[in-house]
Amino acid sequence: MRSSVLNLAAALALAGLSNAANTTEWKSQAIYQVMIDRYARTDGSTTAECDVSKFCGGTWKGLIDHLDYIQDMGFTAIQISPVVENMEGETSVGEPYHGYWSQNIYAINKKFGTAQDLKDLSAELHKRGMLLMVDVVVNNMAQKFDNVIPPKVDYTKFKPFNKPEYFHKYCNVTEWEVPQNYQECWLYPYGVALADLKTESKEVSNELNKWVKELVANYSIDGLRIDAAKHVNDEFLGPFVEASGVFAFGEVLTGMPDDFCPYQNKNLLPGMPNYLDYYPLNEAFNGGGFETLADIRNKAASSCTDVFALGAFSENHDMPRFPSMNPDMTLAKNMLTYILLTDGIPTLYQGQEQHFNGSETPHNREPLWQSGYDKNAPLYVHTANMLKLRKNAMKLSPEYLESYSETIKVDQNHICLKKGPNGSQVVFCVTNKSSSGDAYDIDIAEAFEPNDNVVDVVACKTQTADATGNIKGHMGQGEPKVFVLESSLEGTGLCPQREADAARQQSAGNLLGVASKMGLALAAGWLAVFLL
Repeated sequence: MRSSVLNLAAALALAGLSNAANTTEWKSQAIYQVMIDRYARTDGSTTAECDVSKFCGGTWKGLIDHLDYIQDMGFTAIQISPVVENMEGETSVGEPYHGYWSQNIYAINKKFGTAQDLKDLSAELHKRGMLLMVDVVVNNMAQKFDNVIPPKVDYTKFKPFNKPEYFHKYCNVTEWEVPQNYQECWLYPYGVALADLKTESKEVSNELNKWVKELVANYSIDGLRIDAAKHVNDEFLGPFVEASGVFAFGEVLTGMPDDFCPYQNKNLLPGMPNYLDYYPLNEAFNGGGFETLADIRNKAASSCTDVFALGAFSENHDMPRFPSMNPDMTLAKNMLTYILLTDGIPTLYQGQEQHFNGSETPHNREPLWQSGYDKNAPLYVHTANMLKLRKNAMKLSPEYLESYSETIKVDQNHICLKKGPNGSQVVFCVTNKSSSGDAYDIDIAEAFEPNDNVVDVVACKTQTADATGNIKGHMGQGEPKVFVLESSLEGTGLCPQREADAARQQSAGNLLGVASKMGLALAAGWLAVFLL
């Protein structure tokens, strides 16, 4: 009942946006985030060197040529870095290889290819049944900065915003909890001046709305990621999303539900990357426990309009990669299991599946081509299996996507969740014990029906739920556990070779042995009665 009420509230809240239907479609997607300059080169090289602070040669054409790598992993949408013309030249913080330093929003970034290349990318994705999400920058324009304050900006270089009156007067963001300060002052005053657009101005907002409508139409774009959405005035966002006519993720960089959720509740944004989960999830895998994550999940479910439209992620181009903090592959596998199977839209940053370990920007922007696009990499294979499982659960039940994950168990070292109604449920446990973790059992209560035959699709081992629907998680070496009904795997290709879980089989055998002995004892007793 609670889920139905919340879902109705979500529908009503989003009714004012023209992209309500698209929001529903995007919830079923799995997104692979691409930084164009670092994904694939037109020449197909897998050995080209890359100075991570400079352009390295990735293109839209290169991405087209390597879409199989993404699609074979199970992803149904890609999110690409901004496509508009950037400032030129090198700064003290590198070149604009990333695409976020806009200079002319009506021109395409020739470093990444031609307008036709971008149209070809969109067309090829749609031919494959995939969606295209494009990152857009609306908070600022950019110009080289000599680090002498105030920045000396030549506004005539910006198109179409070529006058000072289109921008806020210079001040540096210093009060991150004060909206007027972080929405009207300038970000990042080092190496590059990010001239802050006056988006509360009707002239500026109308122009941006016109531009985004044309951008979406010209390149058949299916969704947007709005960079630094928290740093524009609230009133700008809703009409901008509506003008685009498509679903949007807006970047709202905060881990506080009271700051984060109003962006949905006030109809400002349909979706956001889920920073509420991001911070406690990283804490849990780096010396903390899972209790904070469970608490935040509960607060988000009751505070946000639609947690199913949030993007579940653990790495992106702005944050240090998880292996830079802890190189343990099994921990990364647990982290991936969580983001791929939890509520929301799974979003993977390129290179995560290859266990890249770059730390702060720009080192977390390694060229993917140097991995050789290895489809046998352990995390690539695991990601493909988890997304195949998610797709199958959606097929089994139309209610799966908008069923809140139920917390079955949470403590310092584990969180176990059940997502989906009985029959299509996926029950998964992640742990922070790492590859050196000990062997032990955990009880997973009432996750299935009595006597259900269940498969752990990570280990491909089977067991039977007991008379109350409980199963055992036989933990060891820090591996995650992902349980589904054995009958649900038919036709998926997952775990074609299965074996009975040894510990469970032994337990069942012991019970049978006890039952046999009890039967013999009872028979002997009755025989004695009749002989007397």
